[in-house]
Order: sequence, then C-alpha cells, then structure tokens
Amino acid sequence: MTLAFDLGVTPALDLGALAKTLGPRFAEGVADRDQGDQFVAEHYDVLKTHKVFSALVPAALGGGGARYSAMCAFLRELAHYCPSTALALSMHQHLVAAAVYNHLNGRPGKKLLEHVVAGEAVLVSTGANDWMESNGTVARADGGFRVTARKPFASGSPKGDMLVTSAPFEDPKEGWQVLHFPVPLSTAGVSLADDWRTLGMRSTGSQTVILDGVFVPDAAIALRRSRGRFHPAWNVILTVAMPLIMSVYTGVAEAAAVIARVEAKKRASDPAAPYLLGELTNRLTAAQLAVDDMVRLANDLDFTMSLDVADAILVRKTIVAENVLATVEKALEAAGGAGFYRKTGLERLLRDAHGVQFHPLPAKRQHRFTGRLALGLDPIADAA
Repeated sequence: MTLAFDLGVTPALDLGALAKTLGPRFAEGVADRDQGDQFVAEHYDVLKTHKVFSALVPAALGGGGARYSAMCAFLRELAHYCPSTALALSMHQHLVAAAVYNHLNGRPGKKLLEHVVAGEAVLVSTGANDWMESNGTVARADGGFRVTARKPFASGSPKGDMLVTSAPFEDPKEGWQVLHFPVPLSTAGVSLADDWRTLGMRSTGSQTVILDGVFVPDAAIALRRSRGRFHPAWNVILTVAMPLIMSVYTGVAEAAAVIARVEAKKRASDPAAPYLLGELTNRLTAAQLAVDDMVRLANDLDFTMSLDVADAILVRKTIVAENVLATVEKALEAAGGAGFYRKTGLERLLRDAHGVQFHPLPAKRQHRFTGRLALGLDPIADAA
C-alpha cells in the first residue's frame, strides 16, 4: 500500500497540528497491516520528512526544539489512529529524551543527538527487555569487545539506524558488569530475526535483533554498571520513557472509548448502557489523570534525577496500565455484540492495549520495587 499524500516539510514544526493532519492518513489500512504483521515503514518515511525524529533535539543542536510534553501529546493523539506507529515512535523518542536530559545536565548525549539530527536517524532500544541483568556474551578484543546476543522487542528495527543496547561482561578485576553502547544496525554481524508475530501492536516491527560477534570499540561504551544492581541512570531512563509510552496506551483507551460510545448510543434503550458507559468513563479518567501526572513529573525534562521521581513514575505507570486495560475491556462490553466484529475496530485496540503490561515495570515487579523503597531497601537487590 502506498501513502499518497503530500510529504512537504512543515516550516515550523507544530506537533499538535501535525498529529491531526497525519493521524487520519496513518489510519488508512491499519486493519490490513495488523492482519499481515506489516511494519509501518511508509509512516516512518513521512515522519522523517517532517523531522519528527529530531523534534526533541534542542534547536541549538539543529533539532526541532519541541517540548517533551508536546511529544507526549503527539504520541497520544497519533495512537487514536495507528497505535503501532505511535508506540514504535515512542521507543525512539525516549532514547532522544534521555540524551537531551543528559546533555542538558553535563553528561554525554550530544554526540547521539547530533547523529539523529544529521540524517533523522532512527534509534532502536532494547533496554526494557535487558533491565538489570542484560543478556548475551561479551569477549575482549583488540581495541574493544565482541558481542553475541539476541535482543527482542526492538521496535522500529526494520527502519532503524542505531541500536542502543547493552550486554553483560565479566571484568577480570571488577567482576560482572553491564556495558551500554550504541551499534549501527548496518554493522557486520547485525541482523533481524523477522519474528514479530504477536497478539497486538503487530505493526511496530519489534523484531529480535541478532548480534553475532559484533565488534564494539572501547570508545563506544557509554556506561559500565554493576550487573544486577540498580544504577542511577535508570532514574533518567524510567522518568523520560514511561510518560511517552503510557501516553500511547492512553490514546488507545481513548480511541476505544469513542467507539464504545458510538455503539452504545445505538442501544440507548438498554438499561445497562448508562452504567457501562459510566464505568468506562471512570476507568478512562483514572488512566488520563495518571498519565497527565507522569508528564507533569517529567516536567519537560527539568526534573531531579532521583529514585523518588522514578518510583513515582513507576507507580503511575501501573495505574495507567490497569485502567487502560479496564477501559478497553469495558468498551467491548458497552459496545455489545457489534464490538465483537473486527470491522468495528475494538478487537484490534483491545489486543494492542494488552502490550501495556510488558513495559517496565510489570505490576508485581513495580509493587516489589516500591515496597522495598518504602522499607529503606535497595529497590531490586536480592530479586528472584
């Protein structure tokens, strides 16, 4: 399918207006892409043309200088039309946001941001799946390391330019560490498994990236941390990533609510309809309030890098996730039998919404994280 619409560059990027312009067009063919597990490659081409991939980069570095909160709103609106596009894009944007925060606070980040600006480079993340332990094998090599690993859930990888990932390394002196580094996806030994066949979010292109003896130079190592221990870097990553990602799922829930209300009005004489829509509204409002507060805590990247902020983000992430799922399920009930048909659109949104539970941290891990902090313990040490 070819997207036949104007690709002209917007003189001054207005993310709010852009979402309303591109959203309905991105919605075209969404069901067909979902059924065919087809990545939204053409949408990425359009987003590149409008310089969305560099939108969060400060203007002083050649980027769009967009506010973080505006990007959250953009993703939320885009999810009304094509959740897979919004979710895949959020993975790139959280890496950019973390680099912006680090750059603004005197830490490395500028080089990655300049790379994004230079060619609207697409960044691909594997951080959530790697979490504390990471996976793979790393061997010392002349001038660097050789890395072999399989990195699943790499959203946007079919159009990706740079993989931002990690791998465990047993240092002879310091013991087990996790090395964090970027790798161009064009590097020898990097390939895609073509294995993204899933319940929902089928068009995100979240394939497994295979690293087969890939050389990573010493200069590329951005961070070394103790394996299995919480590092302060996660206070930044979690705080900037989760509001962007949860904005997408809130948009999914909002889209489901719209369909439910349309279908429920056709059954207005049903005495249960008002109750169902009332329950739906409460659940949706809870998700909206929680995600809005996540965006507030991120404060357009002007926040304190701390466990307290990261923990507050994670608590709200669980609240959003639970209420997003409750909203889409209630939407199906409120829509009645019509919602059971794929053509109505609820079935796909319900499947897409279930992806929310797999982003860090899943509810029980968040409960443990928060509970350990409340007891004055390390948030993840001694985890099973």
